[in-house]
Amino acid sequence: MTEARAVDWTIGSVLRWAGEDFRGRGIETPRLDAEVLLAHALGTTRVQLVIDAARPLAEPELARFRDLVRRRRRREPVAYIVGRREFYGRSFRVDARVLVPRPDTETLVEVALARTSPVALSLRALDLCTGSGCVAVTIARERPTSRVHATDASSEAIAVARENALRLGAYNVSFGQGDLYEAVAPDRRFDLVAANPPYVASADVEGLSADVRDFEPRAALDGGADGLALVRRVVSGAPAVLVRGGALAVEVGEGQAAWTAALLVDRGFEDVRATKDCGRIERVVSGRWPGA
Repeated sequence: MTEARAVDWTIGSVLRWAGEDFRGRGIETPRLDAEVLLAHALGTTRVQLVIDAARPLAEPELARFRDLVRRRRRREPVAYIVGRREFYGRSFRVDARVLVPRPDTETLVEVALARTSPVALSLRALDLCTGSGCVAVTIARERPTSRVHATDASSEAIAVARENALRLGAYNVSFGQGDLYEAVAPDRRFDLVAANPPYVASADVEGLSADVRDFEPRAALDGGADGLALVRRVVSGAPAVLVRGGALAVEVGEGQAAWTAALLVDRGFEDVRATKDCGRIERVVSGRWPGA
């Protein structure tokens, strides 16, 4: 790319070059990444790239794209490079202060909404480990008459989540910074506790892909020796803040659903279920609190 005149590089040829470059470096979605980055560099859409495939790129456009390609070559997540990630049909701003929202976590939202359908108009929800706020904001927007409280141990994550809530019109979300239930007033009670806590075993963190291991916040990944340290605390503390009949829904890692379900049963939860994500992995464990 550096030897050719700018006029030699069209949108189509640049996409082919970048896709092949990414593929050769072992990047999982090379063509998609190339399209997202070029669309961002040009301030357009992926659909428009197809329409304008034969358009030559000017040197400033090529320079912007080269910078983005260099960052992706270092395995910086595409979501951090472009500063956003879609979740449940909405665009969330993200950066290195928070985990990149995953499609798997949409299952947590779906379970939370289904479990609380009887109180849809008056839902009071608590979202633990909110990160970017994708779960809290989505529940709040899907249930506009609800009241959602989102917490995180990281003040930086709370800042990102608060920005997303304001930008996406989720004015029914409040925020608290602190360790799990410590960020909740003692007298508050909820119909729902939803949580996407860290659940990667400490020994497995180094084995994660470079995109995740080297860029996403480790505190939001590391779940202790067996990955369930935070999950145990979420389950243990939930009854103290749930109303009678309230629901708990927790996202967990592959192979952790059975252990988590046992934790809920031991704690006294009823109607405990494991729900699979789009990859057919048991991703969310939920149950109903019968009351003391």
